[in-house]
Amino acid sequence: MQNFYTLDIHRMAVGQGSGFIWDRAGHVITNYHVIKGASEVKVTLFDHSSCTARVVGWDASKDIAVLKLALPRGRLEALQPVSLGSSSRLRVGQAVFAIGNPFGLDHTLTQGIVSGLGRELSTGLSAIKGVIQTDAAINPGNSGGVLLNSSGAVIGVNLGILDPSGRGSFSGVGFAIPIDTVSSLVDQILAHGRVRRPSLGITIAPEQVLAQLGAEGVLVLEVPAGTPAAAAGLRATYRDVFGDIVLGDILVGLDTRPVRSTADLMAALDERRPGDKVRCDVLRDGKRLSMTVTLGERGSCCE
Repeated sequence: MQNFYTLDIHRMAVGQGSGFIWDRAGHVITNYHVIKGASEVKVTLFDHSSCTARVVGWDASKDIAVLKLALPRGRLEALQPVSLGSSSRLRVGQAVFAIGNPFGLDHTLTQGIVSGLGRELSTGLSAIKGVIQTDAAINPGNSGGVLLNSSGAVIGVNLGILDPSGRGSFSGVGFAIPIDTVSSLVDQILAHGRVRRPSLGITIAPEQVLAQLGAEGVLVLEVPAGTPAAAAGLRATYRDVFGDIVLGDILVGLDTRPVRSTADLMAALDERRPGDKVRCDVLRDGKRLSMTVTLGERGSCCE
């Protein structure tokens, strides 16, 4: 935080970051890593008034969280939500503006351009695809703040920086989650309290197994009973009566997308919703087969 009497910069509280008003119901969007593990969340608004907020839901794999302000109706109706833009037609060289609270310096504006598009960042749990790269200065405390176009519409949520030094200082390469991705996640969180991810209902084998065989794709290790994969007839890996391992189906395509790795499968599933019907192309005993699977909802053990 900043001490306005001495202008000294003090140590920031753990989890301090930025966010923005989504709607007049009092929902606030920020990064999940900003509020992760928090026992209490406090939000300071533009007029420097503060209030507590509860966490409505989050998606850790995409680093997005939704909060709800504890404010009376009159104050909620006075909130000014952001104007949403689109991240689908961005161009390299386009002017952008980042607003956030770097190092606790509230409502800081920095200017830059779109430096790159289609980047992919790992969150440890998954990968965020289509990430926007910008040279607008982003520093600790900017996380969860808005990236705006020249019309003032939100095109991304500031996420982090590339930091070769390891000191947390801006190096000219910052990243933002595309607003089209954020909108889809927020809609699901507000409707269901969580993000509903599609699932084939399979357990997949380590990639090293197929790599040792010089093959590409995703090897089906287990097909639990009652899953969409079981209903469609996907075959799991098993041991025969002699104790030899018989490989299960090798998934090589999902609809029109080739599947060469687990990352390809996850990327293809991220574009679907539970209940969608997809065509799975598999290799079984050296022959290519196709089958239709009605996607379920992803649990904790299966993909």
